[in-house]
Order: sequence, then C-alpha cells, then structure tokens
Amino acid sequence: MKSMTIMGFDQILALFFCVSFFSLVNARPYEYLKEPHFRFLSEISIPPSPSPEAQPPNSAAAAATVFNVLSYGAVGDGVTDDTQAFKMAWDSACHSEEPSIFLVPNRYLFMIKSTIFTGPCRNEIVFKIEGTIMPPDGPDSWPKNNSKRQWLVFYRINGMSMEGGGLIDGRGEKWWNLPCKPHKGVNGTTPFGPCDSPVTIRFFMSSNLRVEGLRIKNSPQFHFRFDNCQGVHVESLFIKSPSLSPNTDGIHIENTSDVRIYNSVVYNGDDCISIGAGCYNVDIRNMTCGPSHGISIGSLGSRNTRACVTNITVQDSIIKHSDNGVRIKTWQGGFGGVSKVTFKNIHMENVRNPIIIDQYYCNTKTCGNQTSAVYISDISYENIKGTYDVRSPPIHLGCSDSVPCTNLSISEVELFPAQGQKILEPFCWNAYGDMKTITVPPVFCLLEGFPESLPSDYVNQCLLIN
Repeated sequence: MKSMTIMGFDQILALFFCVSFFSLVNARPYEYLKEPHFRFLSEISIPPSPSPEAQPPNSAAAAATVFNVLSYGAVGDGVTDDTQAFKMAWDSACHSEEPSIFLVPNRYLFMIKSTIFTGPCRNEIVFKIEGTIMPPDGPDSWPKNNSKRQWLVFYRINGMSMEGGGLIDGRGEKWWNLPCKPHKGVNGTTPFGPCDSPVTIRFFMSSNLRVEGLRIKNSPQFHFRFDNCQGVHVESLFIKSPSLSPNTDGIHIENTSDVRIYNSVVYNGDDCISIGAGCYNVDIRNMTCGPSHGISIGSLGSRNTRACVTNITVQDSIIKHSDNGVRIKTWQGGFGGVSKVTFKNIHMENVRNPIIIDQYYCNTKTCGNQTSAVYISDISYENIKGTYDVRSPPIHLGCSDSVPCTNLSISEVELFPAQGQKILEPFCWNAYGDMKTITVPPVFCLLEGFPESLPSDYVNQCLLIN
C-alpha cells in the first residue's frame, strides 16, 4: 500500500469525498490524520462507487442569529463546568423567532455534564461545534444525580442541524475499564454491580435532523443513537474508538424511519452501524468500517419481544479487519420480521464473517432453546467481494429451527481466504433461497423453494410498516 503524507483533517475529508471512481482492486486505504487534541493513525479506503451528492448548505443559516456559549458565561478551559452556559445559550436560541446558530467556538475545550436540550423550538437551529466538547472524566467524576446512561440528549427537536469541524471527546476509557465490562470478566463472567455507561449523543423523539462533518471519539458507549426519530441525514462523520472498547457502536438507530447515512468513517469496538427494532426506509452508502463488528441489523427479539425491520439498503461500502461484515442477528423467542434488505457493492478486507445471519444470538452462556423467532425474508446479497479471516466460514446462514429464512438471494459474491489457499465451505441451516450466479465459494447449501412448515401468521406480523 502506498502511504499518504501527513495532512489536516479537512484536507483528508476533501480527498476522501472528491476522488474519482476507482476499482476495488486499486483502492489505496491509508491516510494519516493529525489535529490538535485528536491525534491518531487511521486507514481510509476509497469508496467502491461515487459518493451520494452532499446537500447544499442551509442558506437560512447565513442570516441566522448567533448564540455563542462564551456570551453566556462559558469558560472553555476544559476544567470549568460550562453546563449552565450551554443550557442558557440553548434556551435563548430555541426561543428565538429567527433562525439560530448555537455556537461552540474554535480553540476552546468545554466540559459539560449530562444535559437534555429540549424542544420544540420556535425555529430551526444549527448546533455548530467548532471547538471541543467533553464530559466529566469517568464514572468517579460523574455527578451522582446525573444519569449514567446518557450524556447529551436532544429531545423533541424538529429541523435541527448539528455540524462543524470540531471534536466531541467522550473520554470513555475509565468507563470501558469498569470491572463489570465483558472484556474484564474472568472465564466469561463479570462481577455484579452498576454497569451503566453513557451514550455520547442521543436524539429522542425528534425529526428532520442533519448531522454532518463532525469528529467524535472514545464514547463510553454508543457514539450516536437515534430513538423514535423520523427524517435523519448523517453525512461525513469520523468516529474513532479503540477496537477493544466495549459497546461503542458508531451509529445506532431504533424505532427510526427515513434515514440516510452517507460518506462516513467508523473505527470502533462494536457495530459500525446497528439497526434496531422498528426501523424502516434506511439507506446506507459509502461507509468505511473497521476495525469494528460490521454493519448489523439487530440484535432483535430479546426477552421475547416483537421486532420489525424493513426496506434497508447498505451499498457501496468497505468493511475491513472486522469481526463481521453484513450481519442480521436475532434472539430465540422473539417474533416479528426482517424483510426487504439489500446488501450491495461491498468490499470485504480480512473480515471474519463477511456474510452472516445468526438467529441463535446470545451474549451469555445461559440462553435456552425457544420455538418462536423473528422471521427473516427477502434478503439480497449482490456484488460482495474481498477476503475473509479463515477462523470462520465466509458465509454463515444460521436460521431458526422452527422459522426458516426464506427468499435469500445471492449473486456476484467472491470471497477468498486472507490467509492460505483453502476456501472454506459456507454454512447453511434452514435457509431457503437462490444462488443467482456462480459464487466463490458456491452456496450449494441453500434450500430450494419455500418451506411448507412456516406458520402462516409469521408472514403478517409486520404488515403495518411494510
């Protein structure tokens, strides 16, 4: 691989998003990023197809009133508690009759405690982060009366944009090192006790949101989480946490619809993007993921719950040095369905499970067999190529004993071992579908037709969102 010279973050993004189309074979993934307060080495791959065009900037922002947190008493020295200044600036911006810019200025470090920014507001707000925002340093510094499950929450907001060239630093290391975390357990066990860790940025019951151009690192738990939201556009994010940091999903969506996630880089210790129950109409393109746990639908159906996910597209992306590639994972005992999912034009680079359906997902050693399952159908895998880690087969389709997967479609899949020459055979269990083209390796283990034993009520469990 040919190394690039050291350059600024903005230059790297410009190079990353403006390159012409290259073939996957000619992609050159190594870039170096260096900024004050945010120094790390990363690998950025050229996307396998042109990026979706970025939307034009909001022209209304040019005439907006600026609410600078410094004007409300923020100090920005990284030590002083600036929470109250942020709250007052938000209240002023939210109640303004004119378009507003909530400004976190450059060259300052703001420490703020767990805070909820509440709407609805009288106008559309640009939450502009040019400086650095960070929470108290670890659980011992967290105020006892503050929730340890969330840090910055945006609640009932309509029409907000979060943007800027600044940094959100989650300061997660002391949270990851709690003795209750999975990687700290001895022989698969972890001590009892409080184990909550905060999500860095959470949008809840909000709509018409845009998050663009930000850098975020070292979240204690998920970096971004969208719950019960509608109309979400995520563009040009750079998310980075260590590969062994627990539960640090890059972007998680739950009960959220009409989502577009484009042109972003995620390097973390869990799912690059995770899609939970109640999500539909989701378009994901031009992601560079890894190391990570890949792009996942699920886990779904935990504690015998209903989960419905439909109309999901993941395409034109690169996944590398990851535990999984594109994954659907469900618990036994759940119900509902996953349908109309397309994984297309994805390059795998030394990925342990490039294509995986796991309907026996369990994160403990005490999960029992159950009859009910989330019904998986109409899943398409197209033009997925690259290399896999030989510790696992490149294709794993493990479907429920009682509720088979149906209408799985596989075409133009070419997956070769990253180490050695032996190509491992795919694994299929109760998986019905069609190999549209000759694949490498060939997926001869798919069952033909449609199962006779599928309970009829499974087909109709998620009609309300289809």
